Amino acid sequence: MKPYAILMCCMGNICRSPTAEGVLRAKLDAAGLAALVELDSAGTHEYHLGRAPDPRTQRHALQRGYDLSALRARKVGVPDFDRFDLILAMDRENLAGLLRLRPDAGDKVRLLMSFATRHDADEVPDPYYGEGDGFERVLDYIEDACDGLVAELRQRLQPPAG
Repeated sequence: MKPYAILMCCMGNICRSPTAEGVLRAKLDAAGLAALVELDSAGTHEYHLGRAPDPRTQRHALQRGYDLSALRARKVGVPDFDRFDLILAMDRENLAGLLRLRPDAGDKVRLLMSFATRHDADEVPDPYYGEGDGFERVLDYIEDACDGLVAELRQRLQPPAG
């Protein structure tokens, strides 16, 4: 069976979307679902192509056990809409950018925070121009949304017991 493929998207692919990729990867691994899901992240802009995640992003993520050092920024492209089953934007601006690339994407493109259960925010704020507390808030939101996403994936990907 082909793995279910998920793409995380933010603007530059150096803060929020690599964090979401790393957090979801760890949570899928802990849930025993890692082999069933393919993950990647990308940006809607090409500001940082080939660069590792922002050092502040990496530092805050590592403090919670998420190693993002191997990830590299790339730009989302039209072929990604065929490759991925679900494309998750960090905010409305990037959601709109994704839908401009592929207006017929429908339910394949959603906000990551639509899976959150503990926070009522609908967007993951961009911490790039802020300080440490912004990176912590991003992690709080992403962990929450990824927990909800893993619960949904468990239902979708694991056959019922018995």
